[in-house]
Amino acid sequence: MLLGSLPGLVAILALALCARGVEPITVARPEQPVPARAPAVHRAARPHIVPRSVWLGTAGRTQPPPRYDDKVVAVFLHHTDSPGGYDCADAPTIIRHLYAGQTGDRRWDDIGYNFLVDRCGTIYEGRAGGIERAVTGAHTQGFNHRTAGIAAIGTFTAGSPVPKAMTDAIAALAAWKLGLADVDPRTSVRLVSSNSLSRFRTGATATLPALAGHKDGFMTNCPGAALTDRLPEIRDKAARLQGRTTPAVTLGTTHAPPTGSP
Repeated sequence: MLLGSLPGLVAILALALCARGVEPITVARPEQPVPARAPAVHRAARPHIVPRSVWLGTAGRTQPPPRYDDKVVAVFLHHTDSPGGYDCADAPTIIRHLYAGQTGDRRWDDIGYNFLVDRCGTIYEGRAGGIERAVTGAHTQGFNHRTAGIAAIGTFTAGSPVPKAMTDAIAALAAWKLGLADVDPRTSVRLVSSNSLSRFRTGATATLPALAGHKDGFMTNCPGAALTDRLPEIRDKAARLQGRTTPAVTLGTTHAPPTGSP
């Protein structure tokens, strides 16, 4: 009997061995939707920023609490229109004089610029309120809301030298500040003018560079022809620092100031 059953056993064993090499049969399931990939967020590292206490010293005065916006979507570049051949060690003194002039003769509540950059590339905190926050400045008539003002210390009219250390620092600062709202420094944004003393009447929507010169929003030559000529280069460097490799696309968001704002 045992010998007689060998062919059957061999056949069963062969079937078992073959089964091991066959994909198991599964019931087909309906395809699951592929989750949408979240858009990339382009951030840049925060550069070193010298706190305002370094230049302010004991010159501080009582001032109203700072005002804030929800985010910063544009940066305006200025020059201080002051002598440019200074020793960088004197930058804190220069900023203190600017502060005294703006809070004294002009009767502003604080220095207008959010940040200042010297010819050696050192970045200084300007207006009080916190460098990480969207502090409302007093730097560009009509467009102080949802923007930050960066002042290059010196005068940069046509033919003036513009130090590379300065433009590199401006690019790094703009890349970080705009990156907090994922704004491409090479693009344009739509801002609403809050003051008819700007180039645009109150309530008008203006399409301006995300990294603009002061003259883009106000009737002035600031930040000077020499620094204005460097803006395309600064924008490109800032975009690279944010990790952007694709061409810029104009933003379609209108950034209006809060109701009743100056």
